[in-house]
Amino acid sequence: MQDITPTEIKQFIVRTLDLEDIRPEEIGDEQPLFKDGLGLDSIDAFELGLALKKAYKLNLESEETSTFAHHFRTAASLAAFVSSHRQVTI
Repeated sequence: MQDITPTEIKQFIVRTLDLEDIRPEEIGDEQPLFKDGLGLDSIDAFELGLALKKAYKLNLESEETSTFAHHFRTAASLAAFVSSHRQVTI
């Protein structure tokens, strides 16, 4: 199974959160997604998390919710997280 790239995650973020004023290529791979970076908030994180879980069939059963903030820090960290937690579909 192929890894999810930061570019795919940026496209997913823009599409899922309907960010009309931002194009995926304007988001840096290591740019913070929250606060002074892209400016996402906790509601965006919740919406994004649900969409990612559904779209990529993420297996989050063993994951501590306290570590989610770390994984959602940048497009690159989120891509790595999704790649390592998605379920293989046959």
